[in-house]
Amino acid sequence: MAIIKYSPIREMMGLSDRLNRMFEEMSGFNPDTELTGSWSPAVDVSESETAIEIKADLPGMTEKDIDVTVENNTLTIKGERKFENEDKRENYHRIERQYGSFYRSFQLPNTVDVTKINADFKNGILELALPKREETKPKKISINVKPK
Repeated sequence: MAIIKYSPIREMMGLSDRLNRMFEEMSGFNPDTELTGSWSPAVDVSESETAIEIKADLPGMTEKDIDVTVENNTLTIKGERKFENEDKRENYHRIERQYGSFYRSFQLPNTVDVTKINADFKNGILELALPKREETKPKKISINVKPK
């Protein structure tokens, strides 16, 4: 387990971001989406003893539409889902599926071995496996019993 210096400012910024996202999702209004045509795919993040796994819902996209990069321990997933029939857009009564560009970034802990990240894309789901470094994996320590 890595020791990370506590930063109250970082905690407050994270809380602020989470609250803003929560209110945007509850209201159904995201000012960025309305103005720029961007959207944000649903993402699940889980962790095991050996790796962190990220799954992103990207239906209607191909691997060519998606870029995954790591820089300074920040993982970024970005891409664009184009509107299917731009010339027939005026015939729609309602458009609820989101189109346009998206951008998601995640600060990675120092325990992740960024040289071994693996990405798979199948059935509209991007799965990222972020293995942990060997030295950061939990190690069982046996307890020796000494006679009295």
